[in-house]
Amino acid sequence: MGKLMSLLAEGLGWVLDTIFKFTGSYGVSIILSTIIVRLMLYPLTLSQNKNMVAMKKLQPEINEIQKKYKDDKDTQSQKMMELYQEHKINPLSGCLPMIIQLPILLAFFRVLRELEFSEASNFLGFWNLSAPDSTLIFPILAAVTTYLQSKMISTDPSQKTMAMMMPIMIFVFSWKLPSGLVLYWIASNVFSIAQQYWINKKYPIDQGGQA
Repeated sequence: MGKLMSLLAEGLGWVLDTIFKFTGSYGVSIILSTIIVRLMLYPLTLSQNKNMVAMKKLQPEINEIQKKYKDDKDTQSQKMMELYQEHKINPLSGCLPMIIQLPILLAFFRVLRELEFSEASNFLGFWNLSAPDSTLIFPILAAVTTYLQSKMISTDPSQKTMAMMMPIMIFVFSWKLPSGLVLYWIASNVFSIAQQYWINKKYPIDQGGQA
């Protein structure tokens, strides 16, 4: 795992340095690197998003099962799994983006620790990308974009609490993390929101859960 992280960090560092030679800004380099990474992951995220659309279509049936077997959790779980299997849906696929992004975040963290930002330490004249954001603008943007993204991909009403807690957690973590890492998170969220908006347009779902 350590060797894989080292390779991933080396690859990201090379991409950042290469883009920096053309842009002269590590901030812009991080944003463009994020777009490149997300485009490479597009097949996986598209599969996850199609799964999410299918989950939304089944929401009325899911609600019916939950209501019908509310006093029998074992049967409820069995019926839910049968429904998922019938429609070839993985209910845990919503965790995929976070699982995929975790090693990338760790690799970016390593790159930002090792890169020398003396040539372009500031982004837009305010942020030292190797240090936490004292203005709190990045942490706030990270929290807001996380909330918007989770709201767009949430398919289960029971996930509302998590959708509220996650942005708060991201804000707290972002307060102490290097601004460059938080910038990556913001850019990744914005890309995800735009992508989800496109998918929602392509696969519209009415209030009754039908596409």
